[in-house]
Amino acid sequence: MKVRRFLPAMLALILLVSIGLVGCSSSKDDSKEGKGSSKGDVVVDIFQFKVEFKDQFKKLAEKYEKENKGVKINITTVGGGEDYGAALKSKFASGNEPTIYNVGGPQDVKDWEAKLADLSDTKAASLALDGTLEGVKKGDEILGLPYNQEGYGFIYNTKVFEKAGIDPKEITSFSALEDAVKTLDKKKKDLGLDAVFALPGKETWVTGLHLSNTFLAPEFNGNVMDAYNAKKVDFKYADAFKHVLDLENKYSVQPTVSLDYSQQVEELFSTGKVAMIQQGNWVYGSIEGIDPELAENSIGLLPIPVEGYKEDAIPVGVPMYWAVNKNKNDKEITEAKKFLDWLYTSDAGKEAVINDFKFIPAYDGFDASKISDPLAKAVYNYAKDGKTIAWVFMGYPTGWGQEQLGINIQKYISGKMSWADLVNESKKSWEAAR
Repeated sequence: MKVRRFLPAMLALILLVSIGLVGCSSSKDDSKEGKGSSKGDVVVDIFQFKVEFKDQFKKLAEKYEKENKGVKINITTVGGGEDYGAALKSKFASGNEPTIYNVGGPQDVKDWEAKLADLSDTKAASLALDGTLEGVKKGDEILGLPYNQEGYGFIYNTKVFEKAGIDPKEITSFSALEDAVKTLDKKKKDLGLDAVFALPGKETWVTGLHLSNTFLAPEFNGNVMDAYNAKKVDFKYADAFKHVLDLENKYSVQPTVSLDYSQQVEELFSTGKVAMIQQGNWVYGSIEGIDPELAENSIGLLPIPVEGYKEDAIPVGVPMYWAVNKNKNDKEITEAKKFLDWLYTSDAGKEAVINDFKFIPAYDGFDASKISDPLAKAVYNYAKDGKTIAWVFMGYPTGWGQEQLGINIQKYISGKMSWADLVNESKKSWEAAR
């Protein structure tokens, strides 16, 4: 079955990050090679955000170089704890502009419009799944190509749940989630847990972008363009938002405000010290690197319940888009487009996308049955069943999700701001930005 068959209609206007986000473990500059270090005739500098697949991506780029003599691919990865958006601005300001880089949805397209080449003539653009390009279109131009599809929710340890006598299939509401958490907390000593959750309050993209999206998407009808064009935000589901955040914070390893992604995923969940974490399918590689048995056989994905809306769904969307710098010379632009086409349409590229990158493809022409890891399969199943919430956080005002709402959440979970003040201050900052 092709991927298009199970992409739900409600993903029609998926977008992405208020640049700086999405599911990354740490940051690292992978390329110390300057532009002049290559012996190739054409040098394509790639500046990208996704740490989880950086090593596999580099190996695939080397394969491309062997097949295309005279081409050199330099890859620099900045993500996770580092702010990719700020790093990208610094990269351009340095005068050493990348050939290929990343943008999110409509806000990023507006911010970077002067640097975005039209990619409508690529084969990849013609194969992108319905709805995945809406946020990067301007007229007849297509200014970005989707990475993949991703979904997030509460990743849980199936063995811990089984030992605690909890059936995850019954957790399709907030009340059921709350009951399960309390049960786990009561039995945490016998289960070998430090706590039920690990809430990385230090990472404002986890709270201010991902968690908030779950509760703000419904008031924008699951439409990122509605969010992008909105002059105000009402926090219609503020109570539901508070209930989930409070649950995570109360039953988490403390102090949550200083807990980061690496501690959450690698030090706590992957070692069995917590039963659940709010993350997405992109963490599979990190978990597998620490405990292959856990990754392959003992993890699942629970919904993030939105009381009064959907309580059995997960947010699914496109995490980022590839963009090409239109200010580069024609050779570099042509080679950049050729590389991106090769990445998503060649046999070697498609095999790497599914098997090595562990991506859920956002393009037609892939064999969905080859999706292997349990988290990707779980996202696939939620999407197939229509149990999804759209990604609208790429339609937030620039910086609002992390620098305004995310910071306010940090104040709230550390007892320095009331929930009412958080909502009011976040409303005001949205309106001011617009």
